Amino acid sequence: MLAEQVRSGLVETIHDGAIAVTDPTGDLVASSGDIRRPFYFRSAAKPFQAHISNLSGANLARERLALACASHDGEPVHIALVESILAAVGLDEAALGCPPSWPIRLTASRRLANAGATAPRKIWNNCSGKHAAMLAACVSSGWDPGTYLEPHHPLQRAINEFVTSVSAPTDPIGVDGCGAPVFATNCLAMAKSFSFLASAPEMTTVYEAMHSYPALVSGYGNTDAAIATALDAAAKRGAAGCLGIALRNGYGIAVKCWDGNSEAVGVGAVAALEQLGVLSDAARASLSAIASPETRGGGAPVGRFRSLVELAWE
Repeated sequence: MLAEQVRSGLVETIHDGAIAVTDPTGDLVASSGDIRRPFYFRSAAKPFQAHISNLSGANLARERLALACASHDGEPVHIALVESILAAVGLDEAALGCPPSWPIRLTASRRLANAGATAPRKIWNNCSGKHAAMLAACVSSGWDPGTYLEPHHPLQRAINEFVTSVSAPTDPIGVDGCGAPVFATNCLAMAKSFSFLASAPEMTTVYEAMHSYPALVSGYGNTDAAIATALDAAAKRGAAGCLGIALRNGYGIAVKCWDGNSEAVGVGAVAALEQLGVLSDAARASLSAIASPETRGGGAPVGRFRSLVELAWE
C-alpha cells in the first residue's frame, strides 16, 4: 500500500503500489508491495535515453542535458532550450516526432493563449527536449533523423541495449505517449537503473545536470523537482504513476502506484525517504505538502493523503 485518501474523516480511496530500494551494487535492500509486477518505464527512462543521445553526438551542455531528461512544464525557458538544441544542428520544430500539445503547466498554456496562440505545437509537448536531443544525436552520427523513433533505428537500439544493461530486459517494447519506444520494467529493475544513475562514473554528467537544474527537468512544485531540490538527489517522474530517485550515496528508489495516482506516488516516495533516514528537518519541511497533500472540496481543504508505506528490509 502507498497511501490512503481521507476526506472529512472517511477513508475514501486506498492507493496500492510498490516500492523498491537498491544499493550502489543494484542489490535490493528494502521493498514494499509486488516489486516484480511489470509496467512501462514511461518518462522515468529519460535520464538513460538522454545519456545515450549525448554519447551519440548530441554533446549537450548541462542546462540542455537537463532539458533532454525532462517532462517539462512548457515554460518559456523550457521552450527556448529545446529550440537551442535543434538550432545547434540546423533543425527546427518541424523535425520533432512528438505530437502537438499544449504545455502541461496551466499557467504556461494560459500565457500562450493570451499571446494569441490558437493551436497546440510539437515544441510545447513535455517530451520535446528528449526528442530534440535524439535528433541532435542523429544529425551528429549521420543517422536518418526522419526515422529516429523507429525501434530498429540505430539510436533506439543503442538506448534499448543500454537500458537493458543497467536494469533488466525491456520487452515488450511499446510506444510512449510522445511516440518514442517505451520499455517494460518493474520496481526492482527501475530501482537498479536509478542506483546506476547515482553511482556510475559514466552517469555523473547526467546526474549533475538533473540535480543542478531540477526545474528544467520538471517544473516548480512537481514531485521530482521538489525531491531533487530538497535532497542531494536526482529524480524523474513518469506517466501513469511511477517515479525514480537517485540518491548521491548510490541508492536507487522506484515507486509505482497501480492506479496511476501521481499524488500517491509522492506520498509513498517521501515515506520511503523517511524510512531510509535521509530526510533532514529542512528536507522534511520542504516536502511536507508532497508527503501529505490536501484533498479539497468546495474550494477548501476537507481531508488529506496519508502514507501506508512500511518498507520490509532485506
